[in-house]
Amino acid sequence: MPFRAMMPSALPTFWRQPGNHLRARWQHWWLLRLAPTDSTVLTQRLVYVLPSRPGLMLAATLLVLLATAINYQLNLGYLLTFLLAGCAAASLHLCHGTLRGLQLNLLPPAPQFAGSAARLQIHLHNPRHSGRYGIGLSVWGENQWVWTNVPAQGSANVQLAFAPARRGLHPLPLLTAETRFPMGIFRVWSLWRPAAELLVYPAPEIAAPPLPAGEPRDGAATQSPRQQGDQHDGLRGYRRGDPLKRVVWKKMAKTGELISRDEARAQAMVLWLDMRLTALADPEQQLSRLCAWVLQAERLGLDYGLRLGAVSLGPDQGEVHKRRCLEALARY
Repeated sequence: MPFRAMMPSALPTFWRQPGNHLRARWQHWWLLRLAPTDSTVLTQRLVYVLPSRPGLMLAATLLVLLATAINYQLNLGYLLTFLLAGCAAASLHLCHGTLRGLQLNLLPPAPQFAGSAARLQIHLHNPRHSGRYGIGLSVWGENQWVWTNVPAQGSANVQLAFAPARRGLHPLPLLTAETRFPMGIFRVWSLWRPAAELLVYPAPEIAAPPLPAGEPRDGAATQSPRQQGDQHDGLRGYRRGDPLKRVVWKKMAKTGELISRDEARAQAMVLWLDMRLTALADPEQQLSRLCAWVLQAERLGLDYGLRLGAVSLGPDQGEVHKRRCLEALARY
């Protein structure tokens, strides 16, 4: 498999900087050992252990104590040295066992808008009869840890946040679990490569202009631009006697004005959101404006369609149609 194909786009910035070829190759080798999965059990082959800085200091202290005891033939020195070494060995076993056998499950992440933090829900389950303490989870390469304890034969939920770089469909970043319980002299960790992907919508434009004028349906009479600007896709001011079912309640809740649907105009006109109507040159800005228009039309309860080059989504409204339009903008 090519090297570039194995590099996730959501890796930390440090690993993507030029000149870090050795780190990137080492990471590529490590990724080959990790199968993408949204549920994993931290078995012995997936848990790694190294002494921490306090652990290295303890090792140096033990060497000094041992050399002193040998030089001066101090029985109490031997006792203290081997007692501390035994405690360190017991700590290694407990620290490694804190992660070994832990079950991790990732809930599918919801789509997010660009520029906002995406949150990952992770469910930790402990099948053994003793608790696990001091377990931290983080996005690999970011020093933002979330710590939790998992009770015996119980579960715990953890939320991790990270900022997607741009719109589109992205693989989730590598996750890491770590513990230094109980003495902090060993660092035990494991890497987890999720299989889920995150869909990132374009960031909606702030203070976007009003929606474009509706287009006449096939066979309908064309109205003047002034009439199209005064009434938007079958909307007009409320008139006494209008049925309540024609009142656009979403519009009233937002502006405080009573707006009714003009059924005759709604049948003659249709609102199309087209990249050519944004009056912008930059494609990303065009998508940002279209995103704002989709949200605005949905809030107003309008039927709207979306045109993105060869992609065309027919006029409709509702949560499902909104998600289809936003997904098309994200994947464009």
